[in-house]
Order: sequence, then C-alpha cells, then structure tokens
Amino acid sequence: MPPAIRYDAHVSAGGAVPPAGSMTNPFRGDRQSAMEGERIFAAMNCDGCHGGGAVGWVGPSLVDGRWRYGGADGAVFQSIFYGRPRGMPAYGGVLSPGAIWKVVTYLQAQSIPKDVPTERWR
Repeated sequence: MPPAIRYDAHVSAGGAVPPAGSMTNPFRGDRQSAMEGERIFAAMNCDGCHGGGAVGWVGPSLVDGRWRYGGADGAVFQSIFYGRPRGMPAYGGVLSPGAIWKVVTYLQAQSIPKDVPTERWR
C-alpha cells in the first residue's frame, strides 16, 4: 500500500507538516514503459472518460498541466490507486503498482497541447 504523500502545494496548520513521504516514478522517461502505459490506459478504458491521448472528455484532461490533486509522481499514482471523488474509480485493487506507474509514465510523456479546451471559463 502506498504511503501518505506529501503535497508541496498544501498549506499546513501552524506550519506543522504531517508525516508523509514522497514517491518517485521508477519508469520516468522510459519510452517502453510509456508505450505499455498507453496500452494499459486504453485497455482499462481510461480513454472512455479522459479521451484519446488523455486530452479530456467527460473526465478532465491529464495532459494540460492542471492537476486538481497534484501532478507530482506520487500524487498521480495515488489518484489512480485510490481513485477520487465524483467519478474516478480506484484501480489499486485491479492494477499492480508497476502497471499504475507505467500509466503515470505515459501521462508524463504527453506534451501539453497548444490549445487547451479548459483555458477559457466563459
């Protein structure tokens, strides 16, 4: 089970940071792992919510550089492992940690699109 993750952007009450660790993607930058992560992303129907290429559809874009729950390695891993409220299922009981890291690697390998659908809030 993954440890509690420290989020640098979070504000600590009274400056006291709760005990937590950090997680580093063991496959970061590995092209083969990114390709395997892309296959897992499609096989698990992640593209059914996040769209092809993870650019967003019903679920948010995972490549626009905007992360509600943090974009650090461990934060993305935890979002996939434990799920998130309002729609993101927990895949920790279905995918191995290695498979989740490969999906994280795939997401990290995507370039940020020049035109982001969420850039205007009209």
